[in-house]
Amino acid sequence: MAERRGPNAERHARSRAQLLAAARELFARDGFAGVSTREVVEATGLTRGALYHHFPDKHALFDAVVELVAQEVVVRIDEAAAAAPSSFEALRQGCRVWLDAMAEPRLHRLYLIDGPAVLGVPRWREIDNAHCAGTLREGLAAFVGEGSEGAPSDLDVSPFVALISGALNEAALWVAEAGDVAEARSRAVRAVDLLLKRLFLR
Repeated sequence: MAERRGPNAERHARSRAQLLAAARELFARDGFAGVSTREVVEATGLTRGALYHHFPDKHALFDAVVELVAQEVVVRIDEAAAAAPSSFEALRQGCRVWLDAMAEPRLHRLYLIDGPAVLGVPRWREIDNAHCAGTLREGLAAFVGEGSEGAPSDLDVSPFVALISGALNEAALWVAEAGDVAEARSRAVRAVDLLLKRLFLR
């Protein structure tokens, strides 16, 4: 039997979601340093007590926002991968979705710049490995395990996850900072496609 949630639990969940949504918008627009907890509270119409009930400080709130962003991007990646006709194409489409998501100016600032700077690289990696890089690892493992399209059956995926994640993150930053974002995105996609083919297809 499903657990029944009382009105207090539902209200708390709703207020937490409101705080995260408002904080995400503010952090993406103004950066971590440019946002105060007062602004978050005012944006939601909630009380400061409600904020501190869920998050002890701004740092904890930002941590939750970064993890939320990672979770949402993974949903987009999974949707694209599920529609792909092969494990390699799923990997390719997943990389494209990640590149597109992280090339969004507000998102790349929040996740790729402020994320590691504010949370520290170890914590940021923990979040990324649990969600985004974790999804990449699963995609690579599926490709290798399928053994089709020339996938090397003895491939150690761990260093390739690090290599591809690093390449995608830097490419996303490059796209987001380009004068012509559409042109830069097209060039980056071609580069990522070529990289994946050279690495994994015989």
